Amino acid sequence: MTYRITVVCTGNICRSPMAEWVLRERFDAAGLGDRVVIDSAGTTAWEEGNPADDRTIAAMQRHGHIGDYSGHQARVFDKRWFDDRDLVLAADHGHHTVLRRLAGTDEAKDLVRMIRSFDPAGLKGDALAIDDPWYGDDSSFDQTYAEIIAAADGIVEHVRRHLVE
Repeated sequence: MTYRITVVCTGNICRSPMAEWVLRERFDAAGLGDRVVIDSAGTTAWEEGNPADDRTIAAMQRHGHIGDYSGHQARVFDKRWFDDRDLVLAADHGHHTVLRRLAGTDEAKDLVRMIRSFDPAGLKGDALAIDDPWYGDDSSFDQTYAEIIAAADGIVEHVRRHLVE
């Protein structure tokens, strides 16, 4: 069985590609990389076709990641993807709302979760949102990275449980 995850933010150039890359590394490290496919998308077409923001790549590199991130091209989430996804991770409440509206069926709506809902700190409400770093400086991208990292192991464990069921 292959487990499919899509990470979603606004334009697919900051938060969602960062989470995609971090999660891909975490699943590889957990020995699940061959069973989990991770991609990302945006809720808008504002950045469609563009590469990841340079500051996103710089944040990954500052934190010791050495992957080749040059192939990323922003794209828009397609509601038909719900048919073959197992988990759709939203970066903030706006994305969560848009995705659940696109989902249509209750089954598809149940696939949509906030990234930070997997953080072991047990966050609630507004604390679940990963703020858009686009408007900030390097520290904003580092904050985004820290919030993704805090949730990453919880996402891996969630998927691991589903793969053994």
